[in-house]
Amino acid sequence: MLHAISVPNTCILCPRSRCFGQRNRGSTRFCLRASLPDNNGGFKVEYTPWLVVGLGNPGNKYHGTRHNVGFEMIDQISQSEGIALNTIQSKALVGIGAIGEVPILLAKPQAYMNFSGESVGPLAAYYQVPLRHILLIYDEMSLPNGVLRLQPKGGHGHHNGVKSVMGHLDGSREFPRLCIGIGNPPGAMDMKAYLLQKFSPAERNQIDEALEQGVEAVRTLVLNGFNQKITRFNLGQKYKHHKV
Repeated sequence: MLHAISVPNTCILCPRSRCFGQRNRGSTRFCLRASLPDNNGGFKVEYTPWLVVGLGNPGNKYHGTRHNVGFEMIDQISQSEGIALNTIQSKALVGIGAIGEVPILLAKPQAYMNFSGESVGPLAAYYQVPLRHILLIYDEMSLPNGVLRLQPKGGHGHHNGVKSVMGHLDGSREFPRLCIGIGNPPGAMDMKAYLLQKFSPAERNQIDEALEQGVEAVRTLVLNGFNQKITRFNLGQKYKHHKV
């Protein structure tokens, strides 16, 4: 367990509590870090925190719709890892905890999809999270329903929520993202209507399975980075609906 001690321009996390510390005061700059003690009682191993953000729209009206699967993934991680989403900060519902020994900040922006960056940019700056540790989770129409893809970087793919996030990260595309496939609208169906539509029972089963698989993928990424397990994960996802 870890607890935080905040001092100017740094934050040292020490044994016994998993809290990250309190809001910075005065000129103190808040920084999340977790360190494990070595055999001599010092601190050697330092863990950089992750900011894991799911995109969606707030309110019951949008609950369970295709465009809100990013929110659902955050809820799944919250439940699986025991990280309560109980704080409002930077227009986002936030939860602070850890996966293993790695500090994690979960976030669900509450300013609607097209303004998601208004939460992500300030949170990343406040907690001094580097771009390589900002994981953005969102719906992707170019992927079949329930298929996941984990990438170290990428463009916005005309996704307005991702556009907003990139705009508040100085236009950078150098941050990881977990895309959740929702498929394309059938026939001539309006795209907005499709995104705000709820899943059919069969599609819902595929999404629920994907959410469980996504938690394991996020856990692997946070603990080990983009390694061969992630490569195998992406390959398995690509062909998981193909019948042999």
